[in-house]
Amino acid sequence: MATREEFNVGGGTRHPSAVVWFQGAVYGALLLAGCAVGPNYHRPALTVPGTFRGEAAAATNSLADLPWWQVFHDPRLEALIREAITNNYDLRIATTRVEQARALAAQARAQFFPQINYGALAARGKNVAPGGNGAFPGIVTGNVFVGDLNASWEIDLWGRIRRLNESARAQFFASEEARRGVRISIIAEVAQGYFHLLALDWQLAIAHAATNSFGESLRLFRERLAGGTASKLETSSAEALLDSAAATIPDFRRQIAGVENEISVLLGRNPGPIPRAGSDFENQWPPDVPAGLPSALLKRRPDIREAEQALRSANAQVGVAAADFLPRLSLTGLLGQVSPELSMITAGGANAWGVAANLAGPLFQGGQLRAQYRQAKAARDEAALQYHATALNAFQEVSNALIGREELAESRRALSRAVAAYQEATRIALERYRRGQSSYYEVLQEQQQLFPAENTLAQTQLNQLTAIVQLYRALGGGWEPDQP
Repeated sequence: MATREEFNVGGGTRHPSAVVWFQGAVYGALLLAGCAVGPNYHRPALTVPGTFRGEAAAATNSLADLPWWQVFHDPRLEALIREAITNNYDLRIATTRVEQARALAAQARAQFFPQINYGALAARGKNVAPGGNGAFPGIVTGNVFVGDLNASWEIDLWGRIRRLNESARAQFFASEEARRGVRISIIAEVAQGYFHLLALDWQLAIAHAATNSFGESLRLFRERLAGGTASKLETSSAEALLDSAAATIPDFRRQIAGVENEISVLLGRNPGPIPRAGSDFENQWPPDVPAGLPSALLKRRPDIREAEQALRSANAQVGVAAADFLPRLSLTGLLGQVSPELSMITAGGANAWGVAANLAGPLFQGGQLRAQYRQAKAARDEAALQYHATALNAFQEVSNALIGREELAESRRALSRAVAAYQEATRIALERYRRGQSSYYEVLQEQQQLFPAENTLAQTQLNQLTAIVQLYRALGGGWEPDQP
């Protein structure tokens, strides 16, 4: 059988000089770990306009400073938005991505600390070293029992781990901004779908009114044709107008069902009807609120903030690539027990320990490290360009929404006057017909122009409300009560 002395690796008393050496190595490494290679992040300079195109003057307040429930002034819409924020699958998916990024950031942060592991081994062999690795002459048959704790710690001499942590943290913040962007998109899509439903309801009511009116005209013309006081031309024209108006009713019902299904999916429901009884689309007037300062858009809009975090992450990766050129210092330690008898380990008489410092660095990699460094710099340049492009696109979207709001408001006022004039003309034509001063064909002609004008007014009002929703979205949404 093997003796204890033959198998006890590193046994004996602890040497104070080794402990002092280990402590000195740690302190020296900590003193060296004061700098981080690679460029520090600075936000790129952007050419920011003084005011948005389409805004008369700059204002410090903004539509995006308002909570979303104060923007639309419709309790049913607010209820739908709350349900969508709670149940929408895209938003829930974005939330899980935030949690993934949070875990990745925690993994990067863990590299700051020593990694401690444990191990145990029980072996029996003939003419082999403990653990079965290599020959061990002079021993016929022997046992070995090993139990140990080992620790390793990479000293962050050049800031490689700090840059990795900076990159992972920026990716986590970017995922938060992406989640906020999804939330704002859902609010905007629910609002647009809801207003679209109200507009379709109004247009369906117009189609029913037109069908009833043209149907009454056709009845009168048929009676007059039978009495010999009307021509076939009048009857055929009235019949054509009736059928044209009736044909729009199924199409409006089809569009209503499609929009309801879209909203249901946004709410996380199966396709079905959307309650909206009592909502008055004709009296939906968009709020007149300012857009705010363009410079504030950079701090508010989630896609710009996400692009900046992506740039920060890419900038940190340049530091990581630069640190790969330099040597790495690792400290390792071992504390355990090794013995040919299990009883000796449990009795604590077979102690083993060891400390070591390891310095390793690249000497020749065939250009791999240099190529990785160039790749990291190119990725950083791409992220910077993407940041500029995202900001420029944001200014464009806000400007388009502002111009659309103003121009559509003017169109709506003109169309409202036109519809009122057509309604007055129809009333006068009916009055003239009752007095026998004109034929009913004159009434039919006025109605033929009234109903398309009402449809155009409904579509323009929808476009105006949609422009406000788009402005709300382009400005980066509004204040969120659950956001820290």
